Amino acid sequence: MNKFLKTTGLALITTLLFVQCTTKEVKQPNILLIMVDDMGYSDIGCYGGEIKTPHLDKLASNGLRFSNFNNAARCWASRASLLTGYYPQQIGRDNAPGIKGGAFDNRPEWASLVPKYLKSAGYRSYHSGKWHLDGRPIESGFDRSYLLGDQARFFSPQKLYVDDQPIPAIERGSGYYATIATAEKAIDHLKEHSESHADKPFFSYVAFTAPHFPLHALPEDIEAVGDRYAEGWDKAREKRWEKIKELGIASGELSKVEPEVGPPYHFPDAYEILGDGEVDRPVEWESLTEKQKKFQQDKMTIHAAMIERVDKEIGRIVDQLKAMGELENTLILFLSDNGASAEIMVRDDGHDPNAVPGSASTHLCLGPGWSTMSNTPFRKHKTWVHEGGSCTPLIAYWPKVIKAKGEIRHTYGHIIDVVPTILDMAGIPADSTFQVDLPGQSLMSVFTKDYDRQDPIWYYHEGNRAIRKGNWKLVAANEQPWELYNLAEDRTESNDLAASNPEKLNELEKKWTSMLNDIREVAPYKTDINEKASVTTKNLE
Repeated sequence: MNKFLKTTGLALITTLLFVQCTTKEVKQPNILLIMVDDMGYSDIGCYGGEIKTPHLDKLASNGLRFSNFNNAARCWASRASLLTGYYPQQIGRDNAPGIKGGAFDNRPEWASLVPKYLKSAGYRSYHSGKWHLDGRPIESGFDRSYLLGDQARFFSPQKLYVDDQPIPAIERGSGYYATIATAEKAIDHLKEHSESHADKPFFSYVAFTAPHFPLHALPEDIEAVGDRYAEGWDKAREKRWEKIKELGIASGELSKVEPEVGPPYHFPDAYEILGDGEVDRPVEWESLTEKQKKFQQDKMTIHAAMIERVDKEIGRIVDQLKAMGELENTLILFLSDNGASAEIMVRDDGHDPNAVPGSASTHLCLGPGWSTMSNTPFRKHKTWVHEGGSCTPLIAYWPKVIKAKGEIRHTYGHIIDVVPTILDMAGIPADSTFQVDLPGQSLMSVFTKDYDRQDPIWYYHEGNRAIRKGNWKLVAANEQPWELYNLAEDRTESNDLAASNPEKLNELEKKWTSMLNDIREVAPYKTDINEKASVTTKNLE
């Protein structure tokens, strides 16, 4: 028998007693799940960032922030885990040694998305924004959907779907902006729900494409950011670290900048197109030319503008919940699919170096200098499973249940915990519902207080691998040796204990391999266990 999650069943049963008792007289709680794309750990204000996010900050001050929550380090892998509750390798949505899978592979029939389970409890489900999963939303259990199938054009997407049916492409110059449209459609779904299904609870999944490249932002949002980033990434990173410590999110030592770590993929043609203002390493800011400084400053300005627009749109969605009288009874979860990205490329409509930065004719990426700053205080970037690639903010807001307003939870968690949490609060017993046990745990008990979590969390993406168990984390970059960290004492993975504690290293390596074997047992696409898992640059996200 697969070994995943019989322990979660006990936690679910305990919490279900509470949920069932409190929901007999009132409607079940609603869920608003918000995911952003390629946002760094400390980008938003309540996690130490200088980016202005008053609406998210308000949710955090009246709810909880998680300091040790992780994703699957990549767009499609994280989204597969977010909506199914499984590691992506379990369901064919990413590979590993002995396991085939990726962004173009299909889940097995038993790996349904959470709306199918919620339907049994009377929920209606709505989707707006990015998808990046196999199948389509309506066939996967959503009742309404607005799908952005084109993440490369914020002003004129060419692939759009309403309720799984294609609709006409958007023309450039029409006034369309993807972040606003994503929120607008989510609000429309909520209004429709209030008018036609007010007696039912709802699950709303809002997946913003921002701040993923290309860095496209509205001119007024760029103007609002102004010259905030003229000082460069080194000073901005130090300021963030001081704020993070002041907020109590992390302590200890700020990780050292790794100037040798650049983009995970190399596209030489991109640098010819972008010109000599582009920089592919997080070198010291003062070593840059004035042209490079201006080019780099523009990129971070647009990144910040994109996030500030997301925050404004989240504020509008929250206002709609308030207008419906549903805000108090809605669990809002906010997180990112991976860390900020060091990628540099030009694709789709290309890049016009003479166009206004951030406009539809440009194709800029954040790059390793600013992604190092965005992921403060951690090392590495999107695709790596060091904390910089996989650690995300998680805000949980639920006025009816979460009474510890403004507190920080340091209990570690993973994106595989989201589905068990949703099922727990909806009163659906996961241990009898799923053909293959879920590997995660409900976070409901953590909403009340921290606890000493000991169950292991497993990571793998493109050769990057890790396991966390208790305070210990074993991690390695692709084709590199294991590193060992005690995260309770060394939150930023700065003091490698691999050489001084070989016993712990061996213990965790064995557990990582054991969990790989368990995952492979249920994986739909297998290969030789000794065959190296592939790294693909096709359809990079």
